[in-house]
Amino acid sequence: MHFRKRTDTKMKLIVMTKPTFFVEEDKILANLFEEGLENLHLYKPGASPIYSERLLTLLGEDFHSKITVHGHFYLKEEYRLKGIHIDDAFTEPPIGYKGNVTRTCHSISELKEAKKQSNYVFLHSIYDSQTNADEKASFTHEELEEASRQGLIDKKVYALGGMNLNNVKEAKALGFGGIVICGDLWNRFNIHNELDYKALLTHFERLRKTID
Repeated sequence: MHFRKRTDTKMKLIVMTKPTFFVEEDKILANLFEEGLENLHLYKPGASPIYSERLLTLLGEDFHSKITVHGHFYLKEEYRLKGIHIDDAFTEPPIGYKGNVTRTCHSISELKEAKKQSNYVFLHSIYDSQTNADEKASFTHEELEEASRQGLIDKKVYALGGMNLNNVKEAKALGFGGIVICGDLWNRFNIHNELDYKALLTHFERLRKTID
């Protein structure tokens, strides 16, 4: 007689950095890790890697194993990071690379193959972006439901794009294994005129409780 393995139904919570660097960033990220953040995606498109090196140095090595880097993949080995993230479904990892690989899929048809080559994948964009008015949802709810029925959306697929407290339950019902939070968190802290980031930390705690 065969028994199905029990699977952990708790969703994963990933925080993606703001695309730009800012003064209090290392302090806020350190606080998020101390509050229970287990997976940070370091996403700084177009920025010189020297700024990422500085941020990683300021954070300290205690948190490096919880960070996945987008681009500048040498940082993974140099700082002993969690893994690398490829921002499409097709690009091969660097020759000789060994370690965690995650990816972003921009269509449902990419999921099947991308999952085979990845520890997990992001599906983008699930909802309208909260930071970029031009970035709209890429799929209808019916398309997502059909992908879920076909088993394409599963615990290895994380919802990216417009994720917030109000749509976590819907993402869970669709079968997503995790959510990627960006604007919903960072919009609670104005990098230009604020020093107090308690509201951001409080919101992170609410997100954590919601996915449990």
